[in-house]
Amino acid sequence: MSVDAATVRKIANLARIAVSDAEADALVPELNTILGFVEQLGEVDTSGVAPLSAVIPNHLRMREDVVTDGGIRDAVLANAPQAEHGFFAVPKVIE
Repeated sequence: MSVDAATVRKIANLARIAVSDAEADALVPELNTILGFVEQLGEVDTSGVAPLSAVIPNHLRMREDVVTDGGIRDAVLANAPQAEHGFFAVPKVIE
């Protein structure tokens, strides 16, 4: 697949990007080079390769599901500009 200046201007218009004619002409070889690399990747035989989400093995670290730092409501509400009945008080908003 190859890209011409008209295609670059159409893509720029769809993306709402202002591109001058000179910039569009300069982008044509760059986009064609990128598409050439993508076509090369499509030619690689990956039939025996398992799909990966990452190239290094990632394992989730498990922790005990316990409550920590509980019972500090008064310390948290000390930072609030205004608190009522153990909750943050905010101004009433009516549209």
